[in-house]
Amino acid sequence: MEPRNRHLWIAFGAILPITFFAAGAADSPSGGTGVVAEVNGARITLAELEQKRPAALYQARSNYYETIRRALEEYADDILLEQQARKENLTVPQLLDRHVNQAVAKDPSEETLRVFYESADTTEPYETVRVQIIDALRQRRVAKAKTAYIQSVRKGAVIAIVMPAPRAPIAATVAPPRGPANARVTLTEFADYECPYCQQIQPTIERLETEFKGKLAFVYKDFPLPSHPNSAKAAEATRCAEAQGKYWEYHDLLESSKRLDMPSLKAHARQLGLDAPAFDRCLDGGQKAEAVKAQAAEAQALGLQGTPTFFVNGRYITGSLSYDRLRGIILEELAAAEKQPGAASQDAAARR
Repeated sequence: MEPRNRHLWIAFGAILPITFFAAGAADSPSGGTGVVAEVNGARITLAELEQKRPAALYQARSNYYETIRRALEEYADDILLEQQARKENLTVPQLLDRHVNQAVAKDPSEETLRVFYESADTTEPYETVRVQIIDALRQRRVAKAKTAYIQSVRKGAVIAIVMPAPRAPIAATVAPPRGPANARVTLTEFADYECPYCQQIQPTIERLETEFKGKLAFVYKDFPLPSHPNSAKAAEATRCAEAQGKYWEYHDLLESSKRLDMPSLKAHARQLGLDAPAFDRCLDGGQKAEAVKAQAAEAQALGLQGTPTFFVNGRYITGSLSYDRLRGIILEELAAAEKQPGAASQDAAARR
């Protein structure tokens, strides 16, 4: 992820007497009505804070959710190993010894050890560190084999994380989503047209759109970074194209060409057959600058630090932005949508 340039402003002014109450927040961490602060006698409840500053607490709640989820995943693995051990009349250590340790019992070849030694940052003679290299490689192989074994046990298991994920208050976008209007899942990307990481993830997005066609809507939100001189104007250009009904065509052309200087932005419009004079007036006059700034302000309010940043139905995606990671969360959201009332009628309407 590409980090955003950050600046720090220190302002001196009147200091209001503010009293904070920990009990209200502790008692109702996800939307209570208890008083959490007073400002010159005016009481603030947590519910009021969430209404007035809907994005203020989102990052903290998202981080908390991910921490609890990781702990649940690890605990689920422990339970699965215990269940599998009972099936084989073994203890968990015996189970891991049979399926993991014995699978990597053989020491690495001398050639492998030599290759590892050559790439290691050490001046010690090979003979001195040979045993340490064997131990290091064995630990890596054991960890890899354990992960693979746990995944094999998980394949036949039913695991459901029922703790609700926090949802970011994503504002409606000016540009149209790509996909069905009644899509069960919306994938939102905050991105920058000059961001190399955004360009790298583009094939993954296209793959997901193809796989979940008819079920997934994709929304692109502009978050131009100050370190990229052409990204803001490129974003404005897509909005100028949207005014002529060709937002996604222009968006895709930017993604494929990667040419973002002003002459190229205008050339793209002509390539797509847009009204060139109207497009030029829109772009030169900055007619869409405020729309782009509004989306950047939304990203900042959500506490986003860089691009690309993804949300799936408002769920903030942390960790690796891989195809498997995004696909897994989309599948979770689709499964949850299946349980919602009216899901069957929505499917029927979508097929018509």
